[in-house]
Amino acid sequence: MLGQLYHTIKDESAHPSQPAGFSFEVLPPLKGTGTETLFKTIETLAPFNPRHINITTHRAEYVYHEVEGGLVQRQRIRRRPGTIAIAAAIQQRWGIPVIPHIVCSGSTKEDIEYALLDLQFLGIKDLFLLRGDKAKEESMYTPTPGGYTHALELIEQVNRFNDGFFADGTPMKVKGQPFEFGVACYPEKHEEAPNLESDIRVLLEKQRAGAKVAITQLFYDNEKYYTFVARARAAGVTIPLIPGLKPLAKLSQLATVPKTFRCDLPFALSEELCRCKTDDDVLQVGIEWGIEQCRDLIAHGIPSLHFYTLSAVESIKRIAEKVY
Repeated sequence: MLGQLYHTIKDESAHPSQPAGFSFEVLPPLKGTGTETLFKTIETLAPFNPRHINITTHRAEYVYHEVEGGLVQRQRIRRRPGTIAIAAAIQQRWGIPVIPHIVCSGSTKEDIEYALLDLQFLGIKDLFLLRGDKAKEESMYTPTPGGYTHALELIEQVNRFNDGFFADGTPMKVKGQPFEFGVACYPEKHEEAPNLESDIRVLLEKQRAGAKVAITQLFYDNEKYYTFVARARAAGVTIPLIPGLKPLAKLSQLATVPKTFRCDLPFALSEELCRCKTDDDVLQVGIEWGIEQCRDLIAHGIPSLHFYTLSAVESIKRIAEKVY
């Protein structure tokens, strides 16, 4: 599907009269909370004919429990299990193409290999490959023992798997259907990159390693996205660079979003937000900004838009109603 999407987007880029595509990302539910909220999100946004739904995955974390004798026991937990199961459920229930995330963070080579095997058994052929976030207790990203430091290493494992070899070099008896994959990119550079040029160089390496498409980190300033695309194209990046968008919805996000996602809020947007007194005020500003941001992207010939749904489903629905 990603290969087909790549060619569809490339064709539409040459024919900007085509309607822009729509896709979105969801989180698996917290352990023990059920799927009602997740499925309601999909039911809300499915009428806009999404090209695909991305499903995030979250690394295991360590928690510490006091035990007898004054000792502390470290326990590995995973608060959001079920990325592969959720992908299968969405595909079966709605027939919408799914793209589960595979991350280096918190995973060993064997963990990744078993995820690939399960996805292959389910007939899911598309992946989104990421390094992932550092653990909450870490000051900087530390690879899991037996895991990877960079997304490029993960890509290499997927490519070897596609070629018919397990992580330890053992050949497979049956290769199965190969995976295609997308990757992340950063209009305002990855937080650990020394500069945008070096970050674009990494993106170019991912393209050379087989990435079919890249989806950006969220941003609110379209000019920064256009500048990023121009510089990436000049460096040799040719794959589609799909904008990742998330409307603001709460007063607290004025401080947390720029810090968490390392993105700037345009002055015009921050001025409007500073006038807001309630979350409802912010919600309305976020919707209005999102509508104009999407319309501007489409007017510039961007053939597909991708939305991050966490705490933003109703806003995305209202934006999509005006844009699509």
